[in-house]
Amino acid sequence: MHFTVFDTPLVRPALRFISVIGLKLAGWKLDGEFPSASKYVMIGAPHTSNWDFPLTLAICFAARAKIYWMGKASLFRGPAGPVMRWLGGIPVDRSKRNSLVDQMVAAYDRADRLVVAIPPEGTRKAVKEWKTGFYYIALGARVPIALAYLDYPSRRGGFGPMMIPSGDIDQDMTAIRAFYSDKRGRHG
Repeated sequence: MHFTVFDTPLVRPALRFISVIGLKLAGWKLDGEFPSASKYVMIGAPHTSNWDFPLTLAICFAARAKIYWMGKASLFRGPAGPVMRWLGGIPVDRSKRNSLVDQMVAAYDRADRLVVAIPPEGTRKAVKEWKTGFYYIALGARVPIALAYLDYPSRRGGFGPMMIPSGDIDQDMTAIRAFYSDKRGRHG
């Protein structure tokens, strides 16, 4: 890890202040607190808009929470690269056929603390089936899954229960999807 201008003692508090004010002005509230576990996979749904990303970052800054997230490799090119990495971004090259699940399990094994936010839809478009990579990452890393959400009609973001994957993906996914059944994204 290398030092950047973003690591100065004033940047995070300034971004927290801006986030708290911005969320209040926009009418958004955080339900509950970030889970205290040192390692977990955080899924965020529904994911229907580009606005989900800055809103999630604002909530994280306001709550003094550090999360990591996976983004397409093109986001990390050029001058935006260091900023995206500082914001917790992990570049993913979707054109290569390598096991992202195995790479993330290894990252959890190496880390003392790690929270990776993953939208289960895998896209901002409406989908009938969620991607299951988040589940297999949590199962392989032996970490819980935190159910996080943004509900646009109520302007609330927050957390549901933490769940330990049982290995029965059908049963676990039924419970996860039931939690999200009343949450609505910006679109759809």
